[in-house]
Amino acid sequence: MNNCEEEIYKAISKFSYGLYIVSSREGEKPNGQVANTVFQTTACPPGIAVSISKNNLTHVCIADSGLYSVSVLAQDSPMPFIGLFGFRTGRDINKFEKISFKTLGGCPAVTEHSLSIATVKVNKAVDMATHTLFIGEVTAAETLRDGVPLTYEYYKTVKHGMTQKNATTFAPATK
Repeated sequence: MNNCEEEIYKAISKFSYGLYIVSSREGEKPNGQVANTVFQTTACPPGIAVSISKNNLTHVCIADSGLYSVSVLAQDSPMPFIGLFGFRTGRDINKFEKISFKTLGGCPAVTEHSLSIATVKVNKAVDMATHTLFIGEVTAAETLRDGVPLTYEYYKTVKHGMTQKNATTFAPATK
């Protein structure tokens, strides 16, 4: 990175994010990943957007099915659980084999360690070079329990979490 890029990264690293599991399906096989770039786009109709790396199987699943779910992770989510969805690929393992989930609006949604879930029908996909921004309307949602949502800041500073190379917030090491 040059000095300009370092300063840009330093500035945008102050943006606030939550930590979520975004899930979809390939046929009937569920798949999901950790994502931090999920945000509400509209109130009525309720809309959500998510940025997903084109390298991830979840991207293929969302592009093919036109659906995704968002699970809001609780602050007390254990690191091995986060790691299952953040550092393992669904191309090699079935991430849903030993976890709690349900089908909501035709899409798998992780309920374990989640505060709420929502299913989104994609109505627009925007190419963002390395990622795609999937924008859509919430078709179903459910509050699972009360609690404090896990933020990216808490994950990094308190849980000492790492950033996966396909994450929107990944920054290569600088000199």
